[in-house]
Amino acid sequence: MNDTQLAQVPNKQISALAVMASNLSVDPTKLLQTLKATVFRGATDDEILALVVISNTYGLNPILKEVYAFPAKGGGIVPVVSIDGWIRMMNDHPQFDGIDYEFEHTEDGKLISCTSIIYRKDRSHPTRVTEYLAECRRNTDPWKMERRMLRHKATIQGARVAFGFSGITDEDEAAATPGFAGAKDVTPKVARATPLDPFANLPETPAPAEETAPVVEAVVVDPAQEVAEPTQEDMLATDLMEAVADSDAENLASYVEQANAALTGAKQEMVKKAIAARAKVLGVKWSKEKGGFEA
Repeated sequence: MNDTQLAQVPNKQISALAVMASNLSVDPTKLLQTLKATVFRGATDDEILALVVISNTYGLNPILKEVYAFPAKGGGIVPVVSIDGWIRMMNDHPQFDGIDYEFEHTEDGKLISCTSIIYRKDRSHPTRVTEYLAECRRNTDPWKMERRMLRHKATIQGARVAFGFSGITDEDEAAATPGFAGAKDVTPKVARATPLDPFANLPETPAPAEETAPVVEAVVVDPAQEVAEPTQEDMLATDLMEAVADSDAENLASYVEQANAALTGAKQEMVKKAIAARAKVLGVKWSKEKGGFEA
């Protein structure tokens, strides 16, 4: 099946890719080619479909790196939502009413934990989720900014608990969880006030006599299967992706050096594309003469 065929669905069914293309005001075939060449590089047609459906369900824009394909252990890809994507989902949720943070330190000022406090308009009590530095910190350069990185972790886990976001993961879980890429959650999840429907305008079919519960299809991972620890390269790649999301121009240059020195293949390319996207947002360009970014 070529790209044009994949971007089109017969019988008046609007494909998930067509929904995304319409939302972004681009041609579906051109969008598919762009996704294959950038954020969904290396993904199969089935994996791209899963990524597009997830993007549509939660209102995420893959071009802005709110969701992207992460190389999974054992082959394939895992759909990963960046910190920007998690923040986007919270802000788009109709019941979101703000977020606060509390940091805990030792008597000598060392960071212990970060608690996210998320408020919903329809609940009388906020959702509080605490992430501990000892459990999250890794030996990579982005974690030198430990307060920022721990705040990211608390934000992601708090959003999950407060809004029930599921079927998606962050960078750390993607690196550490073999088999995750095989799971497919086909139950719609509401994120936006008016979520995009990837299968709008389907031909009408007779309703069953009784409504059945939504079906979740998943590949079951054998509980006895040994879970491999993420490699140092996995950890650095995921930490860099998270750090790049809200980096300034000065730090971007150091992330380029780290990606060149310690990453290879698809992970290096993924991080470099994220750096390029962040540089575009900041309005800076790489200068070979200065060895850094400049306006």
